[in-house]
Amino acid sequence: MLSDKEFIICSIETNLFFLRISKEHSLFLEASFTPKNHELSSEAGNFKNLFANLLARTISISDGIVSPEVLSSGELVTDFTLRAEMGTEFYTGIPIDKNITKMELGMTAGIRHEKNYTNPKLIEQILMLNHEAIAAATALAQFKSRILNDFLCCRIFTTNYPLLIDHIRRETRFYIMILTKLQNREQVNTIDAIIDQEIFWNRIMAEHSKFIRGLLDPSEVELFDMADSFGKEFDNLTSRAMTLNKNPEMIPAFTRENLNAANKIRAFKTNGTEGLINCKLKSIILPLLGDHVLREANHFARILNFCKKL
Repeated sequence: MLSDKEFIICSIETNLFFLRISKEHSLFLEASFTPKNHELSSEAGNFKNLFANLLARTISISDGIVSPEVLSSGELVTDFTLRAEMGTEFYTGIPIDKNITKMELGMTAGIRHEKNYTNPKLIEQILMLNHEAIAAATALAQFKSRILNDFLCCRIFTTNYPLLIDHIRRETRFYIMILTKLQNREQVNTIDAIIDQEIFWNRIMAEHSKFIRGLLDPSEVELFDMADSFGKEFDNLTSRAMTLNKNPEMIPAFTRENLNAANKIRAFKTNGTEGLINCKLKSIILPLLGDHVLREANHFARILNFCKKL
């Protein structure tokens, strides 16, 4: 069972990461519809604002709680995030609250006194935050399901791949699962949970690679081939991760190999995001999408570094 301190820290760090991810999923959906389906764009915009408000609330109670590892990992914000938001706002005309990013860039790592982690008011705040985040994420997952079903039945058009919509829906469901465990004070760093994380994020990395491959201009041959190679590598890692339950003794070696692959794709995404921001890359990728997938790779690498120490 999680202690009060573990509950507070895990909840805050989970929400800081996934609320921003959810906010940006909503923005990417908002930008993807045709004028005929402007009501869907408006609905996605409402979700974006909902998650922005939840994220701002989380940041307001996070100072001095977040671990140095998370704060320095690049999973919450990167050196590119603010410029990526500015570029995406310019291209789409969709407003983005950049003050949230500025607030996160100013956060400090955990310095709270131990007794503050048993503060009933803080625990109640986080219980309520988790509850509201679960409700918001559940509604967003349902919205994504509706969009995907309507797209597959040719009732609407969107510029997002069907797999991408399913991909971001799985991320939302994963977020709900983690928060539900935290609300029940369940441990989230068990061996089974670590294996689940490796399976989940390897599949996400594989699909990121395939999305990047498909959104690059056909003239970007070298980058296309690199993205294709990453897709195959992470597909292989996903398949192998699924066997770890039967071979737990292989987890340390596999995690080290996985971390090496995660670091390589982080470098690839870093270069790609910088290229998008500086108008050096021919693609139909929004700058914030580049930064978004980079942060997810940073998150995965931080998890793998943690697992390596167990």
